[in-house]
Amino acid sequence: MQTLEELRESLPDAARDLKIGLQTVLGAESLTPAQRWGVALASACAARNPALRDAMLAEARASGTDEAVIDDARAAAALMGMNNVFYRAKHMLGEAYASKPARLRMQRIAKPAGSKVDFELMSLAVSAINGCEVCVEAHEKTVREGGLGEDAVIDALRIAAVVHGVACALELG
Repeated sequence: MQTLEELRESLPDAARDLKIGLQTVLGAESLTPAQRWGVALASACAARNPALRDAMLAEARASGTDEAVIDDARAAAALMGMNNVFYRAKHMLGEAYASKPARLRMQRIAKPAGSKVDFELMSLAVSAINGCEVCVEAHEKTVREGGLGEDAVIDALRIAAVVHGVACALELG
């Protein structure tokens, strides 16, 4: 298994900005280490690149990230994989479907293993990767009501964008 640094160094020259960006975003000062690693790992899971996911997981663990944060990151990626498809499509279909209930099991969102606001921040990042406007707006509102500021939201989105970009660049060969 490659380390995160080895993966970063293996990026092609076309992705030079991402090589630099990955180091930068993982040092986002508006987020706690748990928030940074939770968002980064959830984003890596959502980006569906096994090498990046495994390297991010190893780096998160090496940094001392609590297993509850790691578990929540995985859960956020999985749940948003379901929710983002449903709510994005429901939104596209319009008003005729607005009152239809989801009837999707989402217990983990209400009771994460760790911090509720951190889980919502991870869900926000994954929803951005998956392109669900409805979910991005809902999770941003919850995160802000939970006490995080705009800088934290932007830093989480920045991490999601760079991690997703790295996953794409790794596929370039």
